[in-house]
Amino acid sequence: MADKPRIKLPKEAAKGEIIQIKTLVSHVMESGQRKDAQGKTIPRKIINKFACEFNGKPVFACALEPAISANPYIQFDAKVDEAGTFKFAWTDDDGTVITAEEKIALKA
Repeated sequence: MADKPRIKLPKEAAKGEIIQIKTLVSHVMESGQRKDAQGKTIPRKIINKFACEFNGKPVFACALEPAISANPYIQFDAKVDEAGTFKFAWTDDDGTVITAEEKIALKA
């Protein structure tokens, strides 16, 4: 289904700093509108939901539609007030969830 997602964020940040988070997950994102060599419609199979939380609190979420390209790249900002763990989840049409975690520390 998918390789391990790639996440890019700083290893540490100052309290109250706004950081940039970049994510990329490998996925074919089949729209359900193409046909195979026999003329049959290829079933839709997309990541339809992405969510990020920090220390159990929602940070960012979005719904994805069939027009999104393969290997969806998502970039967003988050404010860091404490050290902790970002948790990421990509949900596929079939209910499969791809997850990843990244920790961030506060600068001394």
